Amino acid sequence: MPSISLTVNGEPVSAEADVRTSLLDLLRETLGMTGTKKGCDHGQCGACTVIVNGTRINSCLSLAVGHEGDTVTTVEGLAEGNGLSPLQKAFVTQDAFQCGYCTPGQLCSATALLNEIARGEPSVVTDERVRLSEEEIRERMSGNLCRCGAYNNIVDAILSVAGEPA
Repeated sequence: MPSISLTVNGEPVSAEADVRTSLLDLLRETLGMTGTKKGCDHGQCGACTVIVNGTRINSCLSLAVGHEGDTVTTVEGLAEGNGLSPLQKAFVTQDAFQCGYCTPGQLCSATALLNEIARGEPSVVTDERVRLSEEEIRERMSGNLCRCGAYNNIVDAILSVAGEPA
């Protein structure tokens, strides 16, 4: 089996993985990082969203061997020191989760969303100037499903930290 070296949540790691192992399975089963969830395992729900080299991806669709040398951030890596990030605090304050299963993917996606906006990256609903709006957030978060229906509170949480780093 090939050995894969990457950085996960700021820590260098090496692991052996079959060439068919997804990044999601490497994180959960090999590295024991169970914050990232396996939902549909088909890239349709967003529960497995992680941030790779600054870009959010569905980790269930990406082979681990393709991430040699990459930097991966999971929900476990979003906290600041011993406390929550501003976005995590906003999810709590705004009641942006109910059962919590989708929350790790929502948090990773929202963190990446705020960074995309800061970089001025356009989306499908962007006009000429990229700006954070409810419509923009809903478009950019559309790949993350919540069966409990906490969408309005998720949008409110993201808007509440828009002026702060995620």
